[in-house]
Amino acid sequence: MADVLLTHSNHLYSDRKQVQKMQPYPPLQTLLAAAALRELGISVSLFDSTFHAPEDGFAEALDTHRPRLVIVCEDDFNFLSKMCLGRNREIAFSMAAAAHAKDVPIAAHGSDASDHVLEYLDAGFDSVLIGEVETTLVELAGGRPRASIRGLAYRDSSSVRHNPPRELRTDLAALPLPAWDLIDMQQYRQAWNAAHGYFSLNMVSSRGCPYRCNWCAKPIYGNSYHARPPLSVASELRHLKAKFQPDHIWFADDIFALSPKWTTAFADAVEAQSAQVPFKMQSRCDLMTRDTVEALRRAGCAEVWMGAESGSQRILDAMDKGTRVKDIYRARENLRAHGVRACFFLQFGYPGETWNEIEETIRMLRDTRPDDIGVSVSYPLPGTRFYEQVGTELGRKSNWSDSADLAMLFRGEYSSEFYRALADALHAEVRGGFRSEATAWARVWELERTSARLSEPNRTHFTILNKSPELRESVS
Repeated sequence: MADVLLTHSNHLYSDRKQVQKMQPYPPLQTLLAAAALRELGISVSLFDSTFHAPEDGFAEALDTHRPRLVIVCEDDFNFLSKMCLGRNREIAFSMAAAAHAKDVPIAAHGSDASDHVLEYLDAGFDSVLIGEVETTLVELAGGRPRASIRGLAYRDSSSVRHNPPRELRTDLAALPLPAWDLIDMQQYRQAWNAAHGYFSLNMVSSRGCPYRCNWCAKPIYGNSYHARPPLSVASELRHLKAKFQPDHIWFADDIFALSPKWTTAFADAVEAQSAQVPFKMQSRCDLMTRDTVEALRRAGCAEVWMGAESGSQRILDAMDKGTRVKDIYRARENLRAHGVRACFFLQFGYPGETWNEIEETIRMLRDTRPDDIGVSVSYPLPGTRFYEQVGTELGRKSNWSDSADLAMLFRGEYSSEFYRALADALHAEVRGGFRSEATAWARVWELERTSARLSEPNRTHFTILNKSPELRESVS
């Protein structure tokens, strides 16, 4: 038996794109929540739905562990949880039904649950944990009256009650290490080695992001940002290196290396402890200065993913991104000079973007030649100014079903099919393969001609394809 059964709804095989990528990471926030419960003497078990089918596996876990409380605790550090995918919600709702069938109380935590409290309560969850999860979870599992627990939402008689919000913790060094023993580490290792020939693990150095891009949803940490002490992060890196021998680390922070001073201290601590493991992380183009990149390289950084978003300054300004196109070029050169892979997140379909702005982004890519890209379309999520801007245009479908969906959920310049084709063409160009590239661009041109909302006299020619006679001929 266990006091609390923890689980999550991120099932790898429910997402076609993630099956293709095969880069599974353990549910880090779920494991941190488990460690926090253990510190208070609360026994914990875990049903890790990453590899195991939730429909049968979760019911079996209920029978095996006979918990007095179930928490569907999503990984706040995994971008898949932050995307609030429809399939993940379906899995969470099925877990609520299974728990209620056995008269076991169940609560939910995560971005989607925070945004859709009523839907989760209607689906059978007894409460929703909003904001930073550890303290709220400990109090709920410890038996405190629900009315006294900050950060909790639940149905009281016929109405939904939202308790006062939970204050965010500022001392992240006080958090325990994740409860790694609860997962089957070998299963993750085998999946990585079979697909890529190396094994990657995840960790975090901070929580939150202080920047205010108007499309970025932040239901857990808001616009706050708190970092762990550099020595603490380096020590955990050394611990993972010694205990699990990962070949690679993903720092899953929303934004890594925000402070140059912190980054230098982190690099010094990693070197002093011989804790280097090649890692990738996420940051902003304007933060990748020469000194910061040099420190990152000393610490073991091999790859940086940056939210470039667009090659159009007008679109960046409309997003409240706070960066300049020239920052993208500088970051690329600084990373190239230190032998660090530079990868861009791109976003298309933001209101006001026409083919002219798309061409500016493509030119920027061809000028900078990033090592890899991730392509998305603007995705309105509750709590953002962008959502308020386009919310009246949303139809019955307001969330993507999985991470490959790329559906335009509002009235954009082009169709969903166009943006999916554009993503395919850009990936083919960046990752190589001339024949597939030519075919992909031909599809983009076909859809651009048939799905644009602009009138014919105002549309530009598809000049971006004129990079070579062969490619031009293939789409003529």
